[in-house]
Amino acid sequence: MATHENHSILVSKIGIIGAGVSGIAAAKQLSHRNPIVFEASDSIGGVWRHCSYNSTKLQSHRRDYEFTDFQWNDRDNSDFPSHLEILDYLESYAEHFNVLKNIKFNSKVVEIRFISNNKEASDFGGLTHDRDYGKLLSGHPVWEVAVQTNESDIQWFSFEFLVICIGKYGDIPNIPTFASNKGPEIFKGKVMHTLDYCKLDKEGTTQLLKGKKVVVVGSKKSGLDLATECALVNQGPEGQPCTMVVRTLHWIVPHYWIWGLPFFLFFSTRSSQLLYERPNQGLLRTFLYLMLSPMRHAISKFIESYLLWKLPLEKYGLKPEHPFVEDYASCQMAIVPEKLFSEAEKGKIVFKKAAKWWFWNGGIEFEDNSKLEADVVVLATGFDGKKKIKTILPDPFRSLLEYPSGVMPLYRGTIHPLIPNMAFVGYVESVSNLHSSELRSMWLSGLVDDKFKLPRVENMLSQTLKEMEVMKRSTRFYKRHCISTYSINHSDEICKDMGWNFMRKNNWISEAFGPYSSEDYEKED
Repeated sequence: MATHENHSILVSKIGIIGAGVSGIAAAKQLSHRNPIVFEASDSIGGVWRHCSYNSTKLQSHRRDYEFTDFQWNDRDNSDFPSHLEILDYLESYAEHFNVLKNIKFNSKVVEIRFISNNKEASDFGGLTHDRDYGKLLSGHPVWEVAVQTNESDIQWFSFEFLVICIGKYGDIPNIPTFASNKGPEIFKGKVMHTLDYCKLDKEGTTQLLKGKKVVVVGSKKSGLDLATECALVNQGPEGQPCTMVVRTLHWIVPHYWIWGLPFFLFFSTRSSQLLYERPNQGLLRTFLYLMLSPMRHAISKFIESYLLWKLPLEKYGLKPEHPFVEDYASCQMAIVPEKLFSEAEKGKIVFKKAAKWWFWNGGIEFEDNSKLEADVVVLATGFDGKKKIKTILPDPFRSLLEYPSGVMPLYRGTIHPLIPNMAFVGYVESVSNLHSSELRSMWLSGLVDDKFKLPRVENMLSQTLKEMEVMKRSTRFYKRHCISTYSINHSDEICKDMGWNFMRKNNWISEAFGPYSSEDYEKED
């Protein structure tokens, strides 16, 4: 079908793509600039709305998932709210700050064009690193955005600055590749990704799972939740067990207490972060980090001892061989569903460790030549977030998303040094992604208001590469940008850019959760 395109018009200085947690945080902080927010669906919430199971709950305590200027309602007394409670909180936040007026729903961004001259595109394409980033709001459009509102209409908008908040999850599934005649096409049962599963209502999931031989491929949070849901549906003598295929073992935790001590004491206080390497730490700090390495090792062992006592990891062959701290440093840690192991005790969940597997017509087969019969195979294999951005971003910028480190290099977790007049919010993981998105949106607001300047491109690249090197030395699972072991230091640097000085007026609370609230800072004169 031919599409009809309206002429490009300059309607706002700032455009925001996506209305999930990051998108509404950015929209609120930039509201004085009257941004236009494009949301492909008909509601806010992102993955909380479109990619959550019936049993999905918040992984962190709700106090760690709260905007600094908008508290949870007193009636929400659950420490780990359900996805429906989180959606209610996000919608209340958006309504309270009148964010919804800036959002265009059912508006999918299908293409982005860079409209400056070719020389500037080449400069930012990696040929010239020793340059200034330039003024963000110069009065001239830099990006054109094609927005599809229905099957046939595409409208073009022009912006001086774009904020990408479409996230890494919930749109494009990461599907394993298979050799010829070993893929899902030869399987006589049903194959689906968790992206499709989470679109089913409770009746639909029950119909899919009840009385079926189900295999869940993947053992991170989505796989753990799905296996538990499957087991709970298949109660009674007629219920079939659910098999979870585990490729890489990672540490899981039952809650945020270790031998009676709160979990944040080990990683999320200012004193505890002295144990872990951080970028730009200097010789004295490096010496201290090396001297404290035995304590760092002891803390990891202390946590592991509790997990092995509390959870039957060894019984089911689920004990990882690597230290716990490596999973924390790579944002791989997950909270185990409350009923996972009780269902395993009843035989309703079976664990299968396998590095390689493929399909046969009756189920899946493993590298040890064993076969597993299945009626349903659900792939809890993650999402391809980078592909989402690559489908809309033009060259030469598309090829720069992972240059030069293999992970998207984002200065202050927000600005790609080689992509002009564009920010990314929600792509760097930390202890609390909501707090990180809010703080970076505050920083971004100050940046576009010219309250501080960005360093030169080469200096920004150098800083991001230092962060990547720290992550590589911290964990063997270096695959994404995770700042969990130095999140307080990272937040301090952002706040220093904004001219905030940390004040320890909230005693252990501010010590524990770091500089996420503007109330914990005083403005420099």
